[in-house]
Amino acid sequence: MQHIGGRDMPRAVQAPDGAAAGAATAEAFVPERRAVAGVSVRTMEIATSLCFAAAGAAAIWDSARLGAGWGADGPQSGYFPFWIGLLLVLAAAANLLPLARAARARGEDSGGPDAPAMFLTWEQARTVATVFIPTTIYVAAIPFTGIYVASAVLVAWFMARLGEFSVWRAVPSGIATALVAFVVFEIWFLVALPKGPLEEFLGY
Repeated sequence: MQHIGGRDMPRAVQAPDGAAAGAATAEAFVPERRAVAGVSVRTMEIATSLCFAAAGAAAIWDSARLGAGWGADGPQSGYFPFWIGLLLVLAAAANLLPLARAARARGEDSGGPDAPAMFLTWEQARTVATVFIPTTIYVAAIPFTGIYVASAVLVAWFMARLGEFSVWRAVPSGIATALVAFVVFEIWFLVALPKGPLEEFLGY
């Protein structure tokens, strides 16, 4: 606090001019930017372009196997998929070329490298994973447990894990959500959703 007030400020920071002194003080006390770890926008653009190129190459290969030309009765089976695959490969190449040029320009630049723009930090990735992984398990469990049991577990998990509710509140809420959904879809609207052993045991 004494540095901010200017009492014990080093002479290198102090300046006779008030504006210069304010600028020097601000420059002295602004913390350095720390590099943020994660997946950069450039990395995601490269990965997306390569995925599109791979999909296009697969379409071209399969179209050539089926026949991608023009037969006596019109286009062959792989004619249109071939051109769509070719367009995908060309679009991926058009996106990769500027990225390669930019990377080469950065490598030849004598100045310090700028921090790349972040697409997703590792902290953000962990936050996404806390929702994505349970949801993936929920979808995979539906054929075995039925949608209602899986939904009750998912709602209870999110309430306890992310909402920080107690188990004694999360579990009844999950069961109540599944029961309401069962009444609405199975009884009122007569829409049969995937059911598991529990529903079969209860006669549904």
